[in-house]
Amino acid sequence: MQRTTMIQQEWWDLRAEATWGNTPAGQDVVALCAENDQLRRALAGRAVIDQARGMVMVLTPCRRGAARKLLVDVSRQCDARLPEVAAALVAAWEGKPLPEHMQRALRRTLRRFHAENQGRGSRQPGGSSR
Repeated sequence: MQRTTMIQQEWWDLRAEATWGNTPAGQDVVALCAENDQLRRALAGRAVIDQARGMVMVLTPCRRGAARKLLVDVSRQCDARLPEVAAALVAAWEGKPLPEHMQRALRRTLRRFHAENQGRGSRQPGGSSR
């Protein structure tokens, strides 16, 4: 895709500049729309992951890195993507029942987390505070 900067040109010059190059402008538009959709899905997934991570940080209590690791462990045990696990946890907070396999995975992960962190400060484990 070719990008150009134009300063106040007539409409027909703009059209000629947009269609000039190796690839048709239609292909560029399709590629940009696909990329835009992918980025929207990624941002939506990230927002729900951040929300679930905040919930875990409040409930366990732990730092940000430990909360993310806990969510990743649950998603691996459930063979589900991280945004799916995060969305299920947020939905459970709002009253929807958490699927049974996720409940079991979450219990196992929380037990292991607390066993590993006994004797240490409650905010010590897990990584960065960002």
